[in-house]
Parts: sequence; C-alpha cells; structure tokens
Amino acid sequence: MKLYEKSIATMRSLVIDMTNKANSGHPGMAIGSAPILYTLYTRHLVANPNHPYWINRDRFVLSAGHASSLLYVTLHLAGYEIRMEDLKKFRSLKSITPGHPEYGLTKGVDATSGPLGQGIGQAVGLALAEVFLRNQYPSEYHLVDHYTYCLVGDGCLEEGISQEAISFAGAQKLNRLIVFYDANHVTLDGDLSLSSIDDPKKRFQASGWNVYEVKDGNNVEEIDKAILIAKTSKVKPTLIIVHTTIGQGSINEGTNKVHGAPLGEEDGLRAKTSYGYKENAFYVAPKVYDDFKNSFISRGEAAYKEWENQLNIFKRNNSVLATKFEVMMNNDCASFVFNSIPSYPDGFSEATRITSGKILELLYNSIPTLIGGSADVASSVKTKVKGYEDFSFEHRNGRNINFGIREFAMAAIQNGMLLHGGLRSFVGCFLVFSDYLKPAIRMAAMSHLPAVYLFSHDSIALGEDGATHQPIEQLAMLRSIPNVEVYRPCDAREVAMSYQNAFKQNEFPVCIILSRQNLPLIGGSDSSDITKGGYIISKEIGEEPDLTLIATGSEVALAIDAQKELRNIGIDIRVVSMPCVERFFKQDPTYISQTLGNSYEKRMVIEMLSSFGWHKIAPHVMSLDTFGLSAPMKDLVKYFNFTKEEVIKRIKEII
Repeated sequence: MKLYEKSIATMRSLVIDMTNKANSGHPGMAIGSAPILYTLYTRHLVANPNHPYWINRDRFVLSAGHASSLLYVTLHLAGYEIRMEDLKKFRSLKSITPGHPEYGLTKGVDATSGPLGQGIGQAVGLALAEVFLRNQYPSEYHLVDHYTYCLVGDGCLEEGISQEAISFAGAQKLNRLIVFYDANHVTLDGDLSLSSIDDPKKRFQASGWNVYEVKDGNNVEEIDKAILIAKTSKVKPTLIIVHTTIGQGSINEGTNKVHGAPLGEEDGLRAKTSYGYKENAFYVAPKVYDDFKNSFISRGEAAYKEWENQLNIFKRNNSVLATKFEVMMNNDCASFVFNSIPSYPDGFSEATRITSGKILELLYNSIPTLIGGSADVASSVKTKVKGYEDFSFEHRNGRNINFGIREFAMAAIQNGMLLHGGLRSFVGCFLVFSDYLKPAIRMAAMSHLPAVYLFSHDSIALGEDGATHQPIEQLAMLRSIPNVEVYRPCDAREVAMSYQNAFKQNEFPVCIILSRQNLPLIGGSDSSDITKGGYIISKEIGEEPDLTLIATGSEVALAIDAQKELRNIGIDIRVVSMPCVERFFKQDPTYISQTLGNSYEKRMVIEMLSSFGWHKIAPHVMSLDTFGLSAPMKDLVKYFNFTKEEVIKRIKEII
C-alpha cells in the first residue's frame, strides 16, 4: 500500500470510528471526500497550525458542514490542536468537535458552516477580501496573497443561495476561488435525480467559471492535476467536479442509507477492510502523521517564516502603513472611528438614511479598508460613497460593491469578508427584505462577526409601495437573534451614535434601521447617555412622572409632541428614546430602573411596527400588528392612528 493510500484509509477509518462512537453523524460524504482533503492539505493548502489565524493562510470552507468529522480528522493529522481525545468526543457536550464546524471554537476551522449553501457564499467573501486587500497594499501584495478553497455537496448546490454566490463570483472574476463539488449524487432522502436534473458543469460555465472534472474520486493524481490547473486561472473562479461514492466500502455505499447514519461496528469493519486498514479503532500509524508533517506542516512553517520576514521589512520601510495593516488584521478599527458625535444645527431635519450616507463618507475617509454595498438599492439606502470607485475586475481596490439583487448571498459574502480579517464592511437593503438575509445574520452572530447591516424604509411611512414593502415583524425578528444589536435612531445624532457603537467593537453584528422620511433633530438627543441604548430624551417637569413614554425612531418626535400637549392639561410625562433595546439591557440595573422610572403599569411604548417583545418593558404598547396599505405616508399614519391625538387619548385612559 502506498503512503497516500494508507493516509486516506486512516482518514476514512477515523471518520467511521468517530461517528460510531458518537452514534450519530454523517459518515457518507466524509468517507467519499477523503481523497479531496488529503490532496488539498498535503499538496497545496498553505497554513500554519501554530498560527491558525495567520491572515495570509489559504482558507478552506467546508460548505457541506455535515461532513465535519473529515475536517476534524484532517486538522488532527495536520498538527492543529485537535487531540485524538477530541476526535473521540465528536458531537459530545462542550467538545471542540461539534456536529458542524464552528469558527473560533476549533482552530483550523475557517468558517462556521452547515446550513447548506452558506459556506460557498462565505468562500466568495473570503476570496473577495483577499483580492481587495492585496490591491490595498500593492507594493506589499505578498502580505495578503493566497487561495480560497471550498467543498460543496449536492445539497449546497440545490440551495438558492449557491446560485446567487456563484453568479456574483463569476461576474467579479474571483480567480483565486477554487470549489470542489463532491458529486456523489445522493441526498438525505434518496438519489439526487428525485429532486434535480441540473447540469452543474453548464450551470457554472454559464456563470463565468472554469470547470474541470475528476471521474474517479479516489485518483489523487487527477485531483492534484485539477488543482494545479485551477491555480493558473487569471480571470475565472474554478469548479472541480469530483465524482465520488458516498460511504465507499459500506454495504450500503452509493445510497442515502449512509448519508446521515453511522455504519456500526460490523459494516464499519467491512468498510475499513476494503481500504486495507487493519488497525484498531482510533489508531494512526506514525508514518501517516509524518506524511502530513513532511508536507502540509513543513510547507506552512516555511511560508509563515518568509511572510514574517516580509512584514518586518514592511515595518522598517513604512511604519505608518504597516501599523494600520496590523491593527486591521483582526477587524479592529476602533482607533479610526470618530470619538465625538458630529454636531448638527438647531432645526436640522433629515431622513436618517441620508444622514447614514454622510456618516459612511466620514468612515470611508478614516477607516482605510472599509468596504460595502447594497442589493441594488444603493440610491435608496445611500450606501454608495462618493469619490470611491466600484469594486470590479478593473478596480480591485474599489470600495463600493454592487451585490445585485442577491440579499442572502450578499450577507453570506460579508460574513466571509469579515472571517478573512483585515477589513470592515457593511451591506444594505430595505428592512422588509431582512427576511432574505436572516440565516446569514444568524451565522454572523454565532461567529461573533462585526457585520453591519443598513436597513432603510423602516415602517409603513415608506408609503405607496404598500404592504409588500412595509415592514411589520422584521424588527422584532432581528431583535430576537442572540448576540446582535439593533438600532432604530430617532435623529441624526442617534444615527452617528449607532455607527460609533457598531464600529468601535468587533464582537457582534449591528443592524441600523433607517427612515425614508425626514426626522427632526431632537434637543435631548445630545445627552451623554445616548450611547447606552436607552435614555431620557425629554424629562418630566415634577419630581416623578405620571407615566413614562418609550419610543424609537420616528415615533420619538411623536411622543415629545404628545408630552408637550399633555403638560397643558396637567399630565406630566417622561419620554425615553430606546434606539437599541439590547444595549440598554446591558447597562447597570440601577441605570435601567432610573431611566424607565415608574412602576411597570405606568409605562407605554410607541413603535410603528410589531408589538412583539415590548411587553417586557411596558403593558401598554401602541404598535402595528397588521400588514400595511398602499397610500401616501400622511394618509397611512393617520389611518393607522399614529397621531398625537391618539397618543394623548391612550395616556389619558391609562392615567
């Protein structure tokens, strides 16, 4: 048996052992794809297990995350901090080998993956970040100069996001993106032909990709040859179709029976025997470890040492730019963000989407590698920054991205860009279409990525486009996602504060919700407590208010108008602006209590969207729990009773 055959047999056998011990998992694709990962890691992929987050490493995304056992086995053999004991704890509580790969939990995992299709979107983002950063430092291109690899399965390519992603990658000519398609033609429910008759080769070619085929998925030399050819591409990403047998060696090989169920001891032994593997469970021969040590590990160590030398030369020759590069490697741009909120004149009134566009311009001028764009609504969401070119094949250092009408892929691509490191980003679309982005926002939250989402047209006040475009439940949905902060600013100062909070951290995603209509500057929004997520924007006159009125966005001005009128009839109201509920509840309990004041029963919330979630703050919620209508803004606001008169009426009833 040749050494590469023994190594692949070991990889497959460990997959069988892991899934058998866990009594769960997906051994089928993991077994079939073993020669792909073996070839990639031993002959091509450049990374250093002693520096797992090195910015210039090649990236690998396992889009078909259910085959995670194979990735963990590969990383174990490749010298990462995954012990044999960790392989034995596959899918167990608190292990670093969970059922699907998780970025930040397991060293060597470059992206959280598993929801099919999102991995290829993230891989596109990684490839985009690589070429963008390489062109940001043209004289030091070797500091960011690598490939992005991705492994997908039949299920990944059936998901709609995959077409969005591959179409975008082809249009942008991301030639350093190489995707392996494990074409075993089996899904969980049965043969692929039950649900798909696509010709993937023609599909990718039509989207501007090179396509190569490996007829025998066990032929390491043919896989190697395909990768070598793919790496020479100058203008196109590459798909390598590798025909494999799912669950090879099992009595049920080639069927869906080995997709998501362990083989068991008897069938596992049968499969191992077919590979020529005669060792005990969880055994790796020393020469298999040496195989990876003499290839992957030694190659990575040499490359990292050379990169360090080049970085030191860069520091000596251009210390200022080198410092910026090092600061941004971990997506940390806090030192580049404005410290004081811009000043606005009395009487200032502007749609918060317009203010947002102006703040973006400030940030583009101060954050050297800030890049972003929208899903074909740049003119509406104000995401295109003047004075900067569009990112394209001709302008690789352009900072305005045209994602096209691909909301889901746009968000997944942003995740990949941030996973790469070295830049900060934002994406934008209408709030109602955040539904299309939600799975990728969730992925960003799980991965602790500082993704920024700009969602405009924030309520029924957008007007004539009607119910299909008027958000109702979307804001509550965004607020429900763990590890996300959602801001709905009431004026220009709160917009600036939202941006400041978003870009001075790098641990979680931030959504900034913006209005289409003009919103007046409110006197109390110059409070020093503005950054706390919720604060008293207009105090009561007496020692204690009769009621606390809590509002967000455009409804803050409505609340203050009602407050003024109520004073004329002896009712003393406190108005609290709550731009970010999540940040507010991170504050000290004393501050929370002092801000909300009053007993629970004497509080009321105004928000022109769903009431869902607000009752934890107040029993009285003036909201909208039906779909909207098509009409001018003023007619809609009046029809749905978001008027000063209605607010006063409700408060009188409460008092």
